[in-house]
Amino acid sequence: MDTDALECLAAIVEEGGFDRAAQRLHITQSAVSQRLRALEAQVGTVLIVRSRPLKPTPAGRLLLKHAQQMRLLRADLERDLRELAPGNRAGAREHERVAIAINADSIATWALDPLGPLVREGLALEIITDDQDFTHEWLRSGQVLGCVTTLAQPLRGCKLVPLGAMHYVAVASRDYARTHAPQGLTPHNFSRLPFVAFNRKDDIPAEFVQQAFGLSRVAVGRSFVPSSQGQVRAVRSGWGASVVPELLVREALAAGELVDLLPGRSLPVQLYWHCWNLASEVLDALTKAIVDAASRVLAPAGD
Repeated sequence: MDTDALECLAAIVEEGGFDRAAQRLHITQSAVSQRLRALEAQVGTVLIVRSRPLKPTPAGRLLLKHAQQMRLLRADLERDLRELAPGNRAGAREHERVAIAINADSIATWALDPLGPLVREGLALEIITDDQDFTHEWLRSGQVLGCVTTLAQPLRGCKLVPLGAMHYVAVASRDYARTHAPQGLTPHNFSRLPFVAFNRKDDIPAEFVQQAFGLSRVAVGRSFVPSSQGQVRAVRSGWGASVVPELLVREALAAGELVDLLPGRSLPVQLYWHCWNLASEVLDALTKAIVDAASRVLAPAGD
């Protein structure tokens, strides 16, 4: 298939529209439409649902996965060429970047540093952020080639590697805790405390309370800050409590800047690396970087 047409399809979905896809590919919007129509004619079916937002059809998702695989092949080729010609440091074209999905808390704590050497070697990498319970949907749709997720079952055509457990703790600023929760988090006051969550998908605060107090179903008041570091800043400013990775607030707890509202209690969230089951040096390098970093930082799987 025409690789330019495949990249055009990928750009439309990734950028969310024809105009932005044209800007990314440095062609006209009319040319984008023509390439998509030609690809749809070639496969004999519609590839994009013209809705808001635009969505790929099942056939479109298959071709998106194929486009990602083509990018991976080119990234492997460029890696091999750099080994043969070390002076060649040119990376992939921006629109051919390799995409993976990682939850925001992992990005904020442990997952970025191990990817640095690969990027500095020339890998054009895109990291898509989503809640850890939903990152695998990006892999399922063919828009990324790997993801960090809580899904414990391998997706079709993919391999799975357990990474370990990220432990979450309930925290608040010292002043807020002294005024609103002098006895810490209890079964009697959690419903009155506002919790700062990442977004509407973030059920970690409710899961923490359920597990901590053995409750079957709870509801907590939430405000939303779509940034892991932003959640901590909001807590420092007295917005309320939050349930965040212990890795993210370890130093603040040790310094007394934040208070653990339920000492000795944490919520372990098991994480897994999923990626396509393909023979690829780039994919193997990504997998090794993620798995090695997780083994140094996260609690053993099942802990």
